[in-house]
Amino acid sequence: MSIGHTLLGLLESGPRHGYDLKRAFDERFGHDRPLHYGQVYSTMSRLLKNGLVEVDGIEHGGGPERKRYAITDAGITDVEQWLAQPEKPEPYLQSVLYTKVVLALLTGRDAADLLDVQRAEHLRLMRELTQRKRSGDLSDQLICDHALFHLEADLRWLELTAARLGQLGKAVRS
Repeated sequence: MSIGHTLLGLLESGPRHGYDLKRAFDERFGHDRPLHYGQVYSTMSRLLKNGLVEVDGIEHGGGPERKRYAITDAGITDVEQWLAQPEKPEPYLQSVLYTKVVLALLTGRDAADLLDVQRAEHLRLMRELTQRKRSGDLSDQLICDHALFHLEADLRWLELTAARLGQLGKAVRS
């Protein structure tokens, strides 16, 4: 995820302080990975340096100065270009799980057991995500669906690999 573009997009609704940006980000996108304040302020500093935001005002109070940031026309254009660009599909051609299966076969360990343990872990996570989806709002439901579909694909791969372990074992040993 591009933190900079996300913060710029949040600024399109109006100027905000760094604290407000962090809170809005965490509410919408950071349920599982909230932003650190330092990350917000370092990103805003970079966006300011690149002319994508400007300081809209500074509030002096009992603590440190509070800068209010506003998106610039260049920032709006940058967000538009980012949104229009498709994300690269991730084909997962370098899988840690595949590596573990091959190494288990090469070293004489039980690859079927490894696949069973992994299957159980996937199913555990799927149950957890399904529960979260049931009790969540629409945003939670959609993000959980995304994760669940990926886990389902992984489960299909686990089953296919388990069915082909004999062939794979011969192939990796030759």
